[in-house]
Amino acid sequence: MNKNVEIKIGKNIRYLRESQGLTQEMLAAQLQTRGCDLTRSAIAKIEIGARHLYPDEMKLIKDILKADYKDIYE
Repeated sequence: MNKNVEIKIGKNIRYLRESQGLTQEMLAAQLQTRGCDLTRSAIAKIEIGARHLYPDEMKLIKDILKADYKDIYE
């Protein structure tokens, strides 16, 4: 994936997470209860575009943040 796109997606996820009042730790805990083994550190890397986000992770994050894909990609 294009690095600039990954950075933009990460910024959008951070914005959505913060607007929900969630910390990275809280988001990681919710992901882990749904079977996705993402740590707080991995979420931090995603938010700065330093880690690739897989489709199954994207879907779970979208669901937890009650967002649409357009909210994440735009």
